[in-house]
Amino acid sequence: MPEDRLSSVPLGPVNPAAAGSASAGGTPAVQPGDAYGALRSLGATGHQLRAVVYAADRFLTLEAAEDHDTGAWLISCALDLAGDVTVELDSIARGWKQRPPEGALSKGLQALRTRAHQLHAAVRAADHFLDEESSDDGNTGSWLVACALGLAEKLAGEIEDFASRLKPAGNGGQATAAPSSQPAVAPMAGIRPFSPSSEQAGR
Repeated sequence: MPEDRLSSVPLGPVNPAAAGSASAGGTPAVQPGDAYGALRSLGATGHQLRAVVYAADRFLTLEAAEDHDTGAWLISCALDLAGDVTVELDSIARGWKQRPPEGALSKGLQALRTRAHQLHAAVRAADHFLDEESSDDGNTGSWLVACALGLAEKLAGEIEDFASRLKPAGNGGQATAAPSSQPAVAPMAGIRPFSPSSEQAGR
């Protein structure tokens, strides 16, 4: 499924139950400081998601059945993480709508939501095809994982960049632009956290 096709994915919540728990009148407004902290944490999850999809992509290129099974399991893990990121961004967006109009920031948040839903759709489709037995389905699943990897790379960086625009200045709490830096990623069992510098060195 090409990325332009994925852009048509509706921006409804991944978890309908979660959406139903907060009405338009009951969702508190998101303050810049609150959004900054939430997005910094979400950025760490985004890098973790990118690392899991990257590992899955590598394992799926290997020929052993055990390696293929490992890649398929990693995509199942990535599906959970992608759902978490999408639900969290939807929640932030619901609160953001309560704030006075801020065109550039609102458009940036909408772009993050679109990317997150694209990524979730790609990972979900890959997870489905990798569970099938035919070689055509397996090849389709592997191709979707490669697409998801590109989306995950973009999303992780875009969340960081957007969060940096909301960083409190310390002079009355007003948001100000700040240099982007990669958040620390909590290690997962059996998976080394992604490091852009180490990947570039290996290319």
